[in-house]
Amino acid sequence: MPNNSPLWVYDLETLKGILISAAKEILLPGLVNVKRRHKADGSIVTDVDIAMQQRIAKQLQQHWPDTVFLGEEMSSQAQQHQLEADRPVWCLDPLDGTSNFAAGIPCFAISLALLYQGQIQLGVVYDPMRGELFAAYQNQGATLNGVALSLQPSGLALKQAIGIIDFKRLPEKLAMRIVREAPYASQRSFGSVALDWCWLAAGRGHVYIHGKQKIWDYAAGYLIFQEAGGYASTLSGEAVFVNELIPRSAVAAVDKALFDAWQRWLGIAS
Repeated sequence: MPNNSPLWVYDLETLKGILISAAKEILLPGLVNVKRRHKADGSIVTDVDIAMQQRIAKQLQQHWPDTVFLGEEMSSQAQQHQLEADRPVWCLDPLDGTSNFAAGIPCFAISLALLYQGQIQLGVVYDPMRGELFAAYQNQGATLNGVALSLQPSGLALKQAIGIIDFKRLPEKLAMRIVREAPYASQRSFGSVALDWCWLAAGRGHVYIHGKQKIWDYAAGYLIFQEAGGYASTLSGEAVFVNELIPRSAVAAVDKALFDAWQRWLGIAS
C-alpha cells in the first residue's frame, strides 16, 4: 500500500457504515418506484445504480484520498484508466442484481473490492434485504456479520450437490449438456454474482458455474469465497481473477473433492 500503509487502514467498520447507510437512504427506498432504462449492451440500469455509485465514491474518496475509484456505471475508457493507476483501486458494483431489483425480486447486493498491485486486497458484499455483510481481507479469512466463514469437506458426491448454475452466458453446447445430463442433484440461479460467491462461501450451495463475470461483479465475492476455503478456476482451468476488464468465466466448489469431480465432468484439466 502507498507509504507502506497496512491493509487495516481500510477498516471494515468504516466501510460497513458507508455501504449500510447508502443502502438505507438510497437503495431500499428506491424499491418503491424503480425507474430503469437499458444500456448499450442491453443490461438494465436504474437511477438507484447511479445515485449509489455517486454516494459511495464520494465517501470513499473522503476517507481514503490516496485511492482511485472504478465503478460499473463509468465508461469503459474511464474504467481502464483507473485500473491502470499505480494506487489502490476501489472496484464497486453499486447494485449487483439490478434486474432483480427492478423487478422487485429481493436478491441483490452492494459489492466493493480493493485492488492493488494486481491482487484483490479486500472485499465487502452487503445484502440489505437480509442484513448480511460478508467481508474478507487477503490472507486473513472471511466473515459473515463478524463470524468466521470456514468451508469444511461436504462429504457429498457431485450427484448429491446443489448447483448454482447461470446458463445465460455459458457456451451453448455446454449449457445444453448440463441441461440434458444434470450432474448434480438440483440447481439454482439467483441473478446476483456477488451473492452467488458469498452464499457458496456460507455453504448455501456446493458447485457453481458462470460463463462471463465482470470484475466489479466478482472481485469482492470471489475473495470472500477463496478466504472461506473454496476452490475455483475458469472454464479453461486458469485463475479466476485477473486485473483486467475482460470478463471471466467461473467454475467453483466448496471443497476439493467436489471441485475435482466438477472439473472432470466439465472436461477441465486440473
